[in-house]
Amino acid sequence: MARSALTRDEVLEAAARLVKQHGPGALTMRRLAAELGTAVTSIYWHVGNRESLLDALVELTVRQMGAIRPTGGTPAERVVSVALALRHELRAHPHLIAMVHERGLTDRMFLPAQQVLVREVHAAGLRGARAADAVRAVQFQVVGFVLVERNRERSPAQSPAEGDLWDLRAAGDPALSRALARPADPERLFLLSVRALTEALLVPG
Repeated sequence: MARSALTRDEVLEAAARLVKQHGPGALTMRRLAAELGTAVTSIYWHVGNRESLLDALVELTVRQMGAIRPTGGTPAERVVSVALALRHELRAHPHLIAMVHERGLTDRMFLPAQQVLVREVHAAGLRGARAADAVRAVQFQVVGFVLVERNRERSPAQSPAEGDLWDLRAAGDPALSRALARPADPERLFLLSVRALTEALLVPG
């Protein structure tokens, strides 16, 4: 039996789950209705047609990206916390982020995070072009890192693998060779890189 008490938010949440799990192509009104246990006509009543539904999902994604809030006791710690949260959101919703990009709203999606970063670089004493460069450098670091991560995750198995390419004797630094032979730890590398970048950017000029 079709559900009677269905809200627009529930429809959007279910649609977002389908897109996250299976990609935008899997999102049909019939499949969404089955997911929610309701009639297709009920879906149309709450969100309109499929294009209207996609537009609403884009708006939802933009709002979620705008909910990023900094934490920490210093501007540097707070900038790093924003970078961590931004990376998390980009990785958690790749298909939804792609939909935002396809609709030409990427800059709008990043604006709230930029505004948060502006407040923090101002708190660190940066102004003008230096402040703008700091904000963009952090944003580009996050986006670039995520793109590299996703590319590595999608790549076919490498042969020889990275660990097989390092000869412990050839590098003249066995500890370095052993470290490079181990799989990369993206979480640790991201934190290391964004902290180093942030500390360098926030040095008063």
